[in-house]
Amino acid sequence: VQLQASGGGLVQPGGSLRLSCAGSGSVLDYYAIGWFRQGPGKEREGVSCISHNAATTYYADSVKGRFTISRDNAKRTVYLQMNSLKPEDTALYYCATSFCGSDYLQQDDDYWGQGTQVTVSS
Repeated sequence: VQLQASGGGLVQPGGSLRLSCAGSGSVLDYYAIGWFRQGPGKEREGVSCISHNAATTYYADSVKGRFTISRDNAKRTVYLQMNSLKPEDTALYYCATSFCGSDYLQQDDDYWGQGTQVTVSS
């Protein structure tokens, strides 16, 4: 397994979760990492990404101001801190190597992991 997402769960509206994307080998040493989600009946959405050196980040408008992406390359882990969660954030979240710019996010075809479920409900 090259990338493994974790940290999902059930949370009430307004609550917080922190997702982790752990990389094996040297995957996280050189790649930008993106977080993607797919909710029930919805298309896949690129949520956020961070460049390999953390110099560049991107957030979808739907999460801007609520989610924060970060990375710890020593731990080979990328984090997605999700605050003020809404029911519409309910989705399967997964991480993947990506092309990441300040105004774009596109998954590449190199590495991705199984997702972690986030459910926001009262």
